[in-house]
Order: sequence, then structure tokens, then C-alpha cells
Amino acid sequence: MSASPTAPEALPHLLVPFASASAPECRALGPQLATPHLNALLAELTRQHTDTGDDHSLSLPHERALAHALGLMQSAGTPYGDGLIPWAAAQSNSPATPQAWFTPCHFQVGMEQVTLLPGEQLGLDDAHARPLFDALAPFCAEDGITLHFESATRWHASGEALRGIACASLDRVIGRPVDAWLVESPANPAGAQLLKRLQSEAQMLFYTHAVNDAREAAGLHIINGIWISGAGAQAEPLAPKPMPDMPETLRQAALRADWAAWQAAWAALDATTIRPLLDAARRGEPVTLTLCGERSAQRWVNAPRSAGARLGHFFKNLRAPAPAWNVLEAL
Repeated sequence: MSASPTAPEALPHLLVPFASASAPECRALGPQLATPHLNALLAELTRQHTDTGDDHSLSLPHERALAHALGLMQSAGTPYGDGLIPWAAAQSNSPATPQAWFTPCHFQVGMEQVTLLPGEQLGLDDAHARPLFDALAPFCAEDGITLHFESATRWHASGEALRGIACASLDRVIGRPVDAWLVESPANPAGAQLLKRLQSEAQMLFYTHAVNDAREAAGLHIINGIWISGAGAQAEPLAPKPMPDMPETLRQAALRADWAAWQAAWAALDATTIRPLLDAARRGEPVTLTLCGERSAQRWVNAPRSAGARLGHFFKNLRAPAPAWNVLEAL
């Protein structure tokens, strides 16, 4: 995902990735969540929009919600199709050029499936990432793709072959079987085939690289491939819009499948971030809350109320607010 261009002071908008997750272990913890301020905040707000999806979409709900918040749309103001949000291009100074992110990763081969762990979860640093980047970059250049070393765990690619490529989000694939996310791109089949070939070349290059000998000797996972995401181009530069507040703690815990840490992260978020939003909503200040799971997202606002609605809200709040999990389990 990308950062927004510089924008004026924002109205409060909290966008929460992985507010719930589809794993049974997570769903079992839902009724135990300590979120009194979230419970009360939802009682103050009105649901404005629901983005309904499923566990098999290429783009996650929080990515679709962020694209909407930043105004990242195709021409004519229509949302990008599934897996086609051009995050790499939107973050660049030349958004009309097709771009993507290449993520060095470890493909873990099991008895019946291959799962992916990204470099950020493997302690990949520049000393190990840079030689792998240097080995792959010339092969990319032969196919018209320029590779730039953005960081150890994310390399920036640009080139016409990246136009119109549907890619599964890295957050969608982490820890899951990758076969389900290797999709074709009807808008650019030649580009899709080229990227598959580059992925195969990366696997061959990396597998025998001295960096991986050093990683194995140190007891670390080898880096044996790349994942490509955020591909495409943005027809027009983004107008400056405020970046929502997006906490990372729930996301990081969920991607590690550490559900005890996820539960603790919700308690901390409720106490430190949700509470001031609740105070603002009770003062009548504009507040937007977007809660995202792995299937769907819901956006909530404190819309103006008529006299009758205010009276109904008063009597509603005489009762204890409903548990937030009633909302979260639907995401």
C-alpha cells in the first residue's frame, strides 16, 4: 500500500486492518475482546457503507478502503478491479508509468502445498538483500523492467509489462498456500507470463546464491523467490488527500497468526486510540471509523441526527452498548 500525497489537516478517520480475521482461533477470541470504548463508540456512530467481499479476493478490504479514502480510482471515478489497485505507481512521482513491488520471500514447500513468508518476517537486511537484488536486476532489465532497491524487503519495479496485471496482495498471501493466488491477467497475458518467468528465474538465481549459504549456516530461512504485488499505472496523479490513521499492531499479529498478541493489541488500541475518538464523537465532532476484516469492511460516521433520532439515541444509550464483536464477526 501507499502513502498519500501531502494533504491538509484531516478530520479524524481511523482505518483498522484485521479488526477481525477468518481463522477459527481468532473468531473464538472475539467474544472475549476487552473493547469497552469501541462498544460505546459504535453506539454513537451510524454505519455509512459496507464493502462486502470474501476470503478469496486478491485485494484485502483494508486495501480497498484505503484506496477509497485516498481517491485512488480509475478514470471516470470507478474503483479499480480486484487485484488491480496500482499501489506502487500511486506512491511514485510518475504514476502513469506501470510499476509494481517485488518482495523477496521464502517459499516453504510442504507435502501438498507451498506457503510464503515475506522478508520482513525473516529479518532480511541490506547485507543479504542487496546481493540478491543485484543478481536479479540485469534479468529484469533484459525484459524492459527497471528494478530499484527501495529497501531490503521491498524492491520497486517499473516497465510496460507491469500494466494491467492483477496481483494478489502480499497481506493476502502471507502464510497461505500460494497456488490459489497465482492468477492470469486477461488484460495483459504477455506481461503475466513474463512475470511468471522472472519469478522462476529468481528462484533459480537465489537458490544457489552465496547469501543463502550464509543464511543456512546461520539457521535462517533462505530467500528463494519474489512475490509481485501492487502492479499497474494510475492515469492521473492523486489529488492531495489526508491519510487515515492505520494502526499496524492488529495486522502484524494476524499475519503471524499470533492470536494472543492480536487480542492484546485490540485492548491496547481500545484504550489508547479508540477512547479519544469516542470523546470526540460525544462532543459532536466529525469522526470516521472503518473496520476491516479479511472479507468485508464497514465505514461508520457520526451523522447529524433529527430530534426524534436524538431522543431514540438517548434511550438506546440508557442500556449497555452491544458488544463490538457483533460487528467484527461479520467482517
